[in-house]
Amino acid sequence: MAVPKKKVSKARRDKRRSNNSKLNLPGMVKCSKCGAYILAHRVCKACGSYDGKEIVKQDA
Repeated sequence: MAVPKKKVSKARRDKRRSNNSKLNLPGMVKCSKCGAYILAHRVCKACGSYDGKEIVKQDA
């Protein structure tokens, strides 16, 4: 098995590990019809449209 030749310092080890623990924000975009923020490539919950077309009938 491979054995490290030199000791890896705690700072170097933790710097390498720090990138994996970031929380990523989901891709939020504005709805083209009503302007509400929605997840990308999904039907708008506010107005029921997707790609400028009404997909889900909204009661109101």
